[in-house]
Amino acid sequence: MIYLIALTLSLALLVVSIVKIKIHPFFGLLLSAIVYAFITGMSHELIINSINDGFGGILGKIGLIILFGVTIGTVLEKSGGAFVIASKILNLIGEKSVLIAMMLTGYFLSIPIFADSALLMMNPLNKVMSKKVGISYAGTTAALAMGLTASHVMVPPTPGPIAAAGILGANLGDVILWGLLISSVSLLPCYIYAKKVASKITIPIVIEPIVNPEKQPVLWKSLLAILVPLFLILLKSILDYPELEIKPSPFIKTISFLGTPVIALLIGVLLSLLLPEKLDEKIFSSTGWIGESLKNAAPIILITGAGGIFGKMLQSSGLADLITVTFSGMEIGLFFPFLLAACLKTTQGSSTVALVTTASIVAPLVGVLGLNEPFLLAMTVLAIGAGSSVASHVNDSFFWVLTQLTGMNVKQGYQIQTAGTFIFGTSAMLFIYILTKLIH
Repeated sequence: MIYLIALTLSLALLVVSIVKIKIHPFFGLLLSAIVYAFITGMSHELIINSINDGFGGILGKIGLIILFGVTIGTVLEKSGGAFVIASKILNLIGEKSVLIAMMLTGYFLSIPIFADSALLMMNPLNKVMSKKVGISYAGTTAALAMGLTASHVMVPPTPGPIAAAGILGANLGDVILWGLLISSVSLLPCYIYAKKVASKITIPIVIEPIVNPEKQPVLWKSLLAILVPLFLILLKSILDYPELEIKPSPFIKTISFLGTPVIALLIGVLLSLLLPEKLDEKIFSSTGWIGESLKNAAPIILITGAGGIFGKMLQSSGLADLITVTFSGMEIGLFFPFLLAACLKTTQGSSTVALVTTASIVAPLVGVLGLNEPFLLAMTVLAIGAGSSVASHVNDSFFWVLTQLTGMNVKQGYQIQTAGTFIFGTSAMLFIYILTKLIH
């Protein structure tokens, strides 16, 4: 009983420290883990070892992966490559399908770029297209926001899903493949909502000039940094399937090396450097694009490390044994990580914190929950991703970026963003459940 009390108190401390006291999530997670350890009576030596092993162990696996993913996104954004991709998608789909165009553009851009940044980049285009075609700005905004949310919580190399996959030991290629499928299908009810409900909300359009880069990179260069790493990771995952019984060869060994996530994303970073017109200190200096990517990646890496500490503390305390007895005979499976992530997202606001914290708590329990097979581990990551989108409201920074940027009031923000993320998260979890029943 003391373990469950300690876990409840430590999670409550985490939420209060982030939401009320405004402590950085890294310190909130670290302090909550230590409080949990003391309440459960762990020895001082075990606490120190859990801190060191939890932090170093998880960052040794995914620290560089997160950094490289953020760097690719930063270079794409700063060079104008992301703008080129967005413009091409809009041109291909056409004015008659602006809602679909906005949803798909947001979905694609949020894979390498932070959702907040992608929204800032896309909003001027969103306004112009809505005005030009004469459709609801609220509807196109809802479609854009849901597209941004879907890949942000489910598709690596977005940092949150990468962190969760690393913590749980899930195959990153499987997470990418299933994440693309589940998140895209789960956007269908969001599209219906944007078209039938959100489009009836009125938001005035104030047109601002679209700032284009002086010299935009070509499309194929812009796509390389995203598509090549994804292709290599997916190819390695496919070749690794035991059912294929592929014999070792120099080619297979090369693909296995290049498709390792850290190498694949490093290749993506190198390919992204084809985009700037000139490689100089503006790119490489501590105050340049690379320096900015390090600053952007650092909080995520630290939060992930602190989540590793939390998970290691739970593992060292013997919580898994208690959970085994408590949930014996209960088939809660994937709903446990989904509901836990949903609670953490709703109470403290950050999807990344919800992903990392939930994965850290669930990691020692995957055997107990019956989720320790490769396919189910990937589904667990995606269930956590689905939960971490339910539901974005006033304690989520993205909620305020969206409302302030578009001129929505808080009520409209709830109607568009909060309702939309709830629909996406619950639809995704329903699809995950059905898919698991059909395949497993």
